[in-house]
Amino acid sequence: MEFTVQLIKRITLLIGLTASLFSATVFAQTMAEGSIVERIAPVGDVYLDGEIATVSVGGDSDEPAGPRSGEKIYNTFCVACHGTGAAGAPIKGNADAWASHIAKGEATLIKHAIEGFNAMPPRGTCSDCSDDEMAATVKFLIKGL
Repeated sequence: MEFTVQLIKRITLLIGLTASLFSATVFAQTMAEGSIVERIAPVGDVYLDGEIATVSVGGDSDEPAGPRSGEKIYNTFCVACHGTGAAGAPIKGNADAWASHIAKGEATLIKHAIEGFNAMPPRGTCSDCSDDEMAATVKFLIKGL
């Protein structure tokens, strides 16, 4: 019995020493200078205006200079309502829905597109569209009707 107790004490001591050696190794790895620097590194940088060079707005963009096409404006801004009929908007391609509007003439349609009409706000949702772009969009909307 005395031998068994001594053996259990030695095994327990050996397990304790192994665990403490392992934890010391893990502690040393986590406290290595590279690990500390990585853990406390900032997640981002802050620059004050003018500290770094920035790309100028409208400089080297993939967008062609000049007015956007009616199709591009329709697909970007108008399709939400004129593609679904939301808020009573006539759906593109639906001749019956557009008949009463087209009867007023293209000039009136363009005027309504620019100034707003019923639930449609001025220029739809394209606040930076020019009058020419709005006219091109109206022509695209009624094309083929």
